[in-house]
Amino acid sequence: MKKERKVWAITLIVLWWLAPNLSKAQQDSVRQLNEVVITATKFPKSLSETGKVLTIIDEDQIRRSAGKDITQLLNDQVGLVVNGANSNPGKDKSVYLQGAKNEYTIILLDGVPLNDPSGVSGGAYDLRLISLDQVERIEILKGSQSTLYGSDAIAGVINIITKNGGEKPAEFFGTLGYGSYNTFRGNVGVRGSSKAVDYSVGYSRLSTDGISEAKDENDAGFDKDGAAQHSFQANLGFNLNSKLSLKPFIRYNQFEGKYDGGVFTDDVLNEYAGTLLNTGIHANYALAKGSVHAQYSYDQTDRSFDGTYGKSEYTGKFNHTEIFMNYELSKQIQLLAGITRQDLKMLDTTSVEKNPSAVLTSPYVSVFGHFGNLSAEVGGRYTNHTKFGEALTYSINPSYRFQNGLKLFLNLSTGFKSPSLYQLYGQYGANPDLKPERSQSWEGGVQGITIDKKMEWRAVVFSRSVKDVIIYAYPININLDQQDDKGIELESSLQITSKLKVSAFYAFVTGEVTTKANNQDTVFNNLIRRPKNTVGVNAGYQFSKQLFTCLNLKTFGQRDDLYFDLNTFTNQSATLAAYALLDFHADYKLKNQKVSFFVDVRNLLNQDYQEVYGYSTMGINVNGGINIRL
Repeated sequence: MKKERKVWAITLIVLWWLAPNLSKAQQDSVRQLNEVVITATKFPKSLSETGKVLTIIDEDQIRRSAGKDITQLLNDQVGLVVNGANSNPGKDKSVYLQGAKNEYTIILLDGVPLNDPSGVSGGAYDLRLISLDQVERIEILKGSQSTLYGSDAIAGVINIITKNGGEKPAEFFGTLGYGSYNTFRGNVGVRGSSKAVDYSVGYSRLSTDGISEAKDENDAGFDKDGAAQHSFQANLGFNLNSKLSLKPFIRYNQFEGKYDGGVFTDDVLNEYAGTLLNTGIHANYALAKGSVHAQYSYDQTDRSFDGTYGKSEYTGKFNHTEIFMNYELSKQIQLLAGITRQDLKMLDTTSVEKNPSAVLTSPYVSVFGHFGNLSAEVGGRYTNHTKFGEALTYSINPSYRFQNGLKLFLNLSTGFKSPSLYQLYGQYGANPDLKPERSQSWEGGVQGITIDKKMEWRAVVFSRSVKDVIIYAYPININLDQQDDKGIELESSLQITSKLKVSAFYAFVTGEVTTKANNQDTVFNNLIRRPKNTVGVNAGYQFSKQLFTCLNLKTFGQRDDLYFDLNTFTNQSATLAAYALLDFHADYKLKNQKVSFFVDVRNLLNQDYQEVYGYSTMGINVNGGINIRL
């Protein structure tokens, strides 16, 4: 309890220090949001015309995160906790969006879903296999998005948009960094564009000695569990004529690292290796009042765990084929219609069904209306799954924008998540009779976009109910009755002066599961490793055209955890203390703007905390380096 009070005290001190500036600046005003996004509607649309809850991480934010990996960057966002982001680099990562479990958030690469059918954790994708060096922009779309994106999008979507052609015929870029734990980061690439062709090719490398994955509670001298990553990416674009363009791509990512034996337990033999091969093509044909888009993507994910208890190997193959059209029926109404086919296959001759596979086929349609200050989207999707049958989902998304810039919005939607092939047929817990998880959710709120274009703020309330939740109950996976989550998110961004910008957020989430025993409902809280309360404050100051600095504070409230006791071979409960992370970043550009130097200091307060019970986290650590664009 003392530690939780200390964390809140740190947060209040920072907010108190900023308060005089905030009060003064509220006399100035709020910046209008006219940014064009893709993820909310699948085609370019201004944020002002959609009521969906969207967070954008732009190219500048990514450049100023040169010392971080993709999970650490996501962990800084409102309503998003990536458990394991600040543990040993090789530790597995879990994405909790608005309190939802890991597999309820779908990961997209350039708008196309990633999927590992062999994944033990319900098909949730392994973010260790994506390099931040190859990313240009990230769009985080909250709330159920099964109508647009199908299975697994119960909590939302994270669309990772990779680097494409630059503005010049050829632009060379590179980063070289070094820091704590003998950590080396480097990437090099070239991109460019002409009237007919654009391209981006890059390679990145990460290596680190890391820290002991398991917490060395008794100073026994646990060994360090290092990690390494190789990533290659090539995006090409061909403008065949004024209407038709083709964009083939290929990506290869390899990650390897050591891991320990369990809670407070060292192991010098265990090693993990994973690879992702992702290739395909986008095609776009321009119409007079819209466009037709087709895309094909193939993923092959290979993972292996080798160590004290032998070797386990997992291979998943995923084919995604989709064609959709957006068309302007009138000045006020636009139509989106498409169909998706997804082929999933798990290569495992020891599973209940040898090398199992499944196919999902999904037609969908959405109608967008814009009538003066009122905007609305109504859509539906039908899905046929070769293993469990049919699913229907819908979404209703009205928003109203007042003349002063204030916007009200409401999202009503349903979603579903099909059981993964591993849950159905894998070596551990297989249950071919599993039903899909189905959800109903809503979020509503208000967004301020007034006050002299200097301040933005948003308040969101959300509720999500999921039925037939899949859990592992020894010895098999089963469907539980119902999971209910709800919460609020408050966020604001304020340009105090031309040089100082401050943003802050508060997020609250709580959840409970309802099960039936002896014809009676049993209700208990169950958001394991997810804090009820998180607070974030970021202050960035542009000292000059060359020098930029920022401080970032995020606090995490007390959490519950479950762990496997290696002595009793049973699950035990534990409480994880609250903690605060204060990070500092600075970058300095030379006058030619082509070379910059950066330093990134994380956990400036040197907090001793645990994201997962019995596992270590990084203390104060420093990374520095150089960025080059020629």
